[in-house]
Amino acid sequence: MNLRKLLSFKAAVEREQNQACLSSAEREQARPKVKDWFSYRQKIGLLVVAGVVCGLGGLFMYLLRAHTYFIGDDPSACVNCHIMTPYYATWSHSSHGRDATCNDCHVPHQNLALKYGFKAMDGLKHTAYFVTHAERQAPMAETLTGQVVMDNCIRCHTQLNQEFVKTGRMSYMQQQAQGGKVCWDCHRNVPHSGMNSLMATPNAEFVTPLPPSPVPDWLQGMLSK
Repeated sequence: MNLRKLLSFKAAVEREQNQACLSSAEREQARPKVKDWFSYRQKIGLLVVAGVVCGLGGLFMYLLRAHTYFIGDDPSACVNCHIMTPYYATWSHSSHGRDATCNDCHVPHQNLALKYGFKAMDGLKHTAYFVTHAERQAPMAETLTGQVVMDNCIRCHTQLNQEFVKTGRMSYMQQQAQGGKVCWDCHRNVPHSGMNSLMATPNAEFVTPLPPSPVPDWLQGMLSK
């Protein structure tokens, strides 16, 4: 008798489990798939919009010549923005122009992640300034840029600071906190001859390799008609 009750109870449990499995399977089938969220026309429309957005984004980056900032250390990439022509011209005629590039002084060198992260952040910041016409007539280094530049001064001139002149090794932030002087307080004319603007150096564009227009010749011809 007890065996019959046990078997019947087991059969009832199995039936309930089967019904539960069937119910979950039916619910899964009834649930709409991701591919069924949009109609065929909506999918085509979304693809077109995505293509336009990606195309315009790629064109914008091409017109900015963004790839030149990340590939190599060519200083001419800096004059993609014409406001930098005085700084390229003064650098090219300085002692630093023989041995140092823009990246040697203006980006961190602790590791690749920090280097390219800083370049991306700084490039986006400058782009935002120029697009919104918020740039200064004569650009000035901000706090983070000043810290990077001074760290690179110390990195290149360590032997001079610690063995020959023995000025010690104090970082930019230490100098700011203790009221000391940074490198360019004394060496203000190295390597850019002080603060320069486009008006102060009117002939800078003649010694600067300005990039060619990114607009194709055929399109320039159409626009000129």
